[in-house]
Amino acid sequence: MQTMSPAELATVTLARIPRQESAVEAPEPGGSWELVRAAQEGDRSAFALLYDKYVDVVFRYVLFRVGDRELAEDVTSETFLRALRRISSVTYQGRDVGAWFVTIARNLVLDHVKSSRFRLEVTTAEVDDSGRVEAGPEQQVLAGATRTALLECVRQLGDDQRECIVLRFLQGLSVAETAVVMSRNEGAVKALQHRAVRRLAQLLPPDLR
Repeated sequence: MQTMSPAELATVTLARIPRQESAVEAPEPGGSWELVRAAQEGDRSAFALLYDKYVDVVFRYVLFRVGDRELAEDVTSETFLRALRRISSVTYQGRDVGAWFVTIARNLVLDHVKSSRFRLEVTTAEVDDSGRVEAGPEQQVLAGATRTALLECVRQLGDDQRECIVLRFLQGLSVAETAVVMSRNEGAVKALQHRAVRRLAQLLPPDLR
């Protein structure tokens, strides 16, 4: 049986971490962008549906960045208040509207960091509390330990690499959506992801390589 390299193991393990899916969505009847258009026309119930659909995505992203549940709840609430005020400015650009919500949340987190001495941390116990059930208790323990160890390694990455990993693997954003959130081009995101995965492979405990 072929043995995976540390970098391949890091990538596979990241892919198994529970995440919020955010595939690119065309503007179709009943879709998120139709809800955006309805909200732009003053339908508050449409915005409420958008909130229900994306609040978990935003909250998990913010929690991973700030490491404090109460603060994450406050930032998530402010994210949707800002989104409501700015709903008329957003237009369809070929990607899921969730990337727009995450971009607002990211800017709020950055504002918070600039205005205080707050240090970004990763709270692995809370972001990893929805792990899926494995085939048996032994596999479940092993998989849980691997996820926990990997998330701890993610905490040690630089800010840009950590955010790229969070957006791509935990939030499930595409390269294009991640590029929008991080204000980079797609090539830069791919390169950043590659470097981050290689660094994670170096940080993994020897027994997990």
